[in-house]
Amino acid sequence: MKTYIKQSLYTIPFFVSAEFFSQQQVTGIVTDNGKSDINPVLVINVSNQKSTLSDASGRFIIEASENDEIRFVKEGYYRFDKKMIKEDFNSHLMITLEKREIEIPEVKIAYKPTGNLEKDNKHLNESRKIVSLRSELDEYMKSPLNEALPDNTVSKTFKQDYGAGQVNLLGVLDAAVGLFKKATELKITKANFTETQDFIKRVKQEADLTFLKKYGMDEERIDQFLLYANDTRMMAKKYRKNFKIDVVEYELRVAFAEYKKTRKLDNL
Repeated sequence: MKTYIKQSLYTIPFFVSAEFFSQQQVTGIVTDNGKSDINPVLVINVSNQKSTLSDASGRFIIEASENDEIRFVKEGYYRFDKKMIKEDFNSHLMITLEKREIEIPEVKIAYKPTGNLEKDNKHLNESRKIVSLRSELDEYMKSPLNEALPDNTVSKTFKQDYGAGQVNLLGVLDAAVGLFKKATELKITKANFTETQDFIKRVKQEADLTFLKKYGMDEERIDQFLLYANDTRMMAKKYRKNFKIDVVEYELRVAFAEYKKTRKLDNL
């Protein structure tokens, strides 16, 4: 009996330590891709009931294990849940919160329009702004003139414009070309989490990042910079659908010029 008790006492700490060492730190950034300050955001590990808040830059650190559920909560935004997988512990998470739409109360109209504008206008009240504007116009029209009327004569230097009334063909063509370009351009929309990750991977594969390595930046620090560049320059939003390598590399260098001002880098 004594031997069994001793074995049990040694066995319990072993399982506790195994569970302790299974916990790892998860890091990432929370943003809404709209450049508005949404921090702090509440980050909750639903599985182990631990929580933290993102800092002023949107960064967070929390303990988690594989298959844990991490929840991101912010008033005015949709809640976002993320189930942890093994790959998430080797990179920084980039979480995007979608802003919740503001619901406008439904307005019920007792009168059913007939389609006859003259008849319908008699039943529908005008807005307060229109009523106020009409009242101010009435007062202005009834008030006496404070200034003399201008001389309603034609200046002798007036030259007749013989082109008046003619159609400007060049202007019409320019307008048509502008409309065609606007119709064929890709619409810019904000990137979701998967689109952002794919864009950053493509940048790492195709862009020339040797100028970063000259400053002693390893893979992890390069990843941190790419997240910074995407966040400050909205690169995934603007270029994921129209990926031009020369434009992307230019944006990276502009972002890096600001990035290195606040960070200590080694110029090799």
